[in-house]
Amino acid sequence: MNPSSRPASSSTRPAASPNPRPQVQVNTHTKVLDTTHGRILCIADIRGRLSGLNDLAREANAKAIIHTGDFGFFENNSLDRINDRTLRHLTMYSPLIPSTQRTHLLAPENTPQAIRATVDISLLSEFPLLLSGQLKLSVPVFTVWGACEDVVILEKFRAGIYNIDNLHVLDEATTRCLDVGGVKLRLLGLGGAVVPHKMFDNGDGSATIAGGQGTMWTTALQIGELVDTAQRVFDPTETRLLVTHASPGREGIIAQLALVLKADLTISAGLHFRYTSSYNEFSVQSDLDGFRHKLIAGKEAFDKVWDSVKQQVETVIDEHQRVLLDKALSVIERVPNAQGPEEPSWKNCWNWNLCDAAFGSLVLDVKDGRISEESKSQGFNYAYRRTATPSNVAPTPNSTTSSLPNATSHPPTKGSTPIQAEKPLSPHPKEVKSPIAPVASGKETPKEPSPSTPAPPKSNGSGTSAPSSDKAERDKQKRKEKKDRKDRERAEGKNETKEKEVSTPEDKAELAVTAPSPAPAAPSSAAAPEPKSGKATPEVPVTDAREGMKSPTTDSTGTRTPTSKRPQRHPWTLFVKLPQQSTDADVRTFFGGEAAGVTKVTFLLNRGSPHLRARPFVYVEFGDAETMKAGLEKHNEKMGDGIVSVQIAMDREERSDRGGARGGPRGRGRGGFAARGFAAAGLTRSTNGEARDGTAATA
Repeated sequence: MNPSSRPASSSTRPAASPNPRPQVQVNTHTKVLDTTHGRILCIADIRGRLSGLNDLAREANAKAIIHTGDFGFFENNSLDRINDRTLRHLTMYSPLIPSTQRTHLLAPENTPQAIRATVDISLLSEFPLLLSGQLKLSVPVFTVWGACEDVVILEKFRAGIYNIDNLHVLDEATTRCLDVGGVKLRLLGLGGAVVPHKMFDNGDGSATIAGGQGTMWTTALQIGELVDTAQRVFDPTETRLLVTHASPGREGIIAQLALVLKADLTISAGLHFRYTSSYNEFSVQSDLDGFRHKLIAGKEAFDKVWDSVKQQVETVIDEHQRVLLDKALSVIERVPNAQGPEEPSWKNCWNWNLCDAAFGSLVLDVKDGRISEESKSQGFNYAYRRTATPSNVAPTPNSTTSSLPNATSHPPTKGSTPIQAEKPLSPHPKEVKSPIAPVASGKETPKEPSPSTPAPPKSNGSGTSAPSSDKAERDKQKRKEKKDRKDRERAEGKNETKEKEVSTPEDKAELAVTAPSPAPAAPSSAAAPEPKSGKATPEVPVTDAREGMKSPTTDSTGTRTPTSKRPQRHPWTLFVKLPQQSTDADVRTFFGGEAAGVTKVTFLLNRGSPHLRARPFVYVEFGDAETMKAGLEKHNEKMGDGIVSVQIAMDREERSDRGGARGGPRGRGRGGFAARGFAAAGLTRSTNGEARDGTAATA
């Protein structure tokens, strides 16, 4: 508590008065959305982009919006009350600031004073437009405040100074009931972050609301006031929905509050995850003790603070505050007894933890007394997994493997299948460097036939010859060496057509693209199996399957779709040509470091050098499309004594694992994955998307 900053009474009503507590009616009313059916949009962290509320409501066909904090309660005078650290945080995450301007503002050389001199309220929140009437809310919005808000504005809402159509601030003294779809939905709200050591500090707040310097937090009296409000409006025919900024899934005190309020549902802001989580305690805890452990941890954190301030608090609170404090302490003590009757909320209270509004939303669809949910989120991008290298450990050479073209580097080896699988790979001298080519000897793959095979090669009467034991061992050794330096998936991507089928210029160009270079020694190892033509074998779908995976284009390059298991290039990557040798720190500093969204810097290695010294080419990865766009603007800027070239990195299709030829058909990959990512971000790739030295800006 901070008695010097708080009046004699801590009543949260507009007309606060000393003891005894005035009997004031609870600030509540019932709003009818639709008597038969209604959809309620639930979002978190709109962060001042209030015009987006109308867009989101229209997309979801929502009758109302429930928001869980970080609404953007700031006005012009708020800037003077925000400390430097909070202002930098707001600048970093405000959706109203263009990425290029954000990168400039958050540059390491920019002081807090420079940020403060540049940022105005229009870059942090559209709340002044809402307050002036220039912006209107199309549907009712019910919100609590979050961790970054101006406490003075919330005090004005509580006092009735500010009143905006369709905006309802849910606080410990204000509740609303929505009559929709056969359900009376009682909304109870608690704003602010849970910070145990500030539970008895009001900051700049004058009543139970607490905050200061652009941040807000929850207090013990605020919790007590909410319990008192909920008890006054209790109606067993209603369904209770607790709206909080802090999550009951992580904060034991909020979970205890939900128990005391007999909440049926809870909705809270998330930790900026990409998905909305939906759970009840019974579904995520192995037993009641697991639930109790979370509650006890919250209780212990509160008790440590309470024990240190108890004597001071009890000497300054009035009778009304004591009532609220007792109710708050009853929440802290609300821990279910493991040996007692089963806690109803253990199985019956359902919780939703929301992702940010920029990432997704939750819709509660209420009809015929039933509340259903629809969850939508941007989610994580797992596309890179399609070409991830599973392991550096090669499979056992003699193991039997699948005949699927992209599942392994070996053709089928049972019965007569090795003969048919190897035939398309053996004729052409450019592709036999593939690890599968030695398998063309076929019969030595299973270990059983090897001892019974005669030493000199004999004709078996079917046009095939059995290899000797020595040749089998040599072939095995060659396969092992080639597997170590070749990607197994690329081996499957080699053209499986016969030499007589490779007659058109397009086909030959395709072989030139897909075959690794150089391939000097492979033809001799593949020459012996060539007579083992398996024309009669019925299982030649390998060639057909690969044909079906070709790129839809029919250019002269005949390039295939990427089939390498090499990890895909990060979608928000720039290819940078440096004017001189530089370090990781030099590159990060040039782009603005973490503040500019740089997540990783990768130097290209000069594989022709015995010491693998870093070349003046580097890939710079960014956290999202916006920060990458800002980095792209560094093109042609000066670094040291030279000019830096910056362009979008592109994926190289079917690139040799050990360098390959620069330029030419293979040096210009289509960059399918990266292109799709850039297109989704609104980027387009220029026609000169290649490095000027002939090395395409590719991965």
